[in-house]
Amino acid sequence: MTRGSLPEETLINSIVGEGTHFRGNLELNGLLRIDGDYSGTIQTAGKVIIGKNGRADCTINAATVVVGGVSRGAIYATEKVIILASAVVIGIVQAPRLIAEEGVLLDGEYRIYGAPAEAPAAAAEKERPRGLFGFRKPAAENGSEEDQGRPRPQRTEVPGSGAAARYGGHPSTVPGR
Repeated sequence: MTRGSLPEETLINSIVGEGTHFRGNLELNGLLRIDGDYSGTIQTAGKVIIGKNGRADCTINAATVVVGGVSRGAIYATEKVIILASAVVIGIVQAPRLIAEEGVLLDGEYRIYGAPAEAPAAAAEKERPRGLFGFRKPAAENGSEEDQGRPRPQRTEVPGSGAAARYGGHPSTVPGR
């Protein structure tokens, strides 16, 4: 596979390799992988990965953050934070989504505030009218564009199965009538 055919977000722009100690501020586009020691701040619209042997003592501002090593400080993600089983996270985490594997060690303040934007299907679901008991009516009952031209199912009652049959066979014997 050629480099030009890979999605840009899968290409690692910057690496703090194992055995490397780096202190400072990084502003980058794309993906940063930390397998060594890093302290400072990170600002990216892309992804930050802290590898299993990586240690980050910093503030991270990114779209997605994946932690497999040790993170101490603050993580602010606009999409999600993924914490792998081998991770230790100490500090503040703020993101719309948090995914944590079993066995992680967490200590700090976590603010998970939900998805930043609704999918169009979810917005359409909210607009559908409610029926009896507050349940949303099926799209077929609303006459949505998808249902135009489709025959609607007809309700038929099997003789002897209605309320009249249960209460003596005549409608006048049904309670409340």
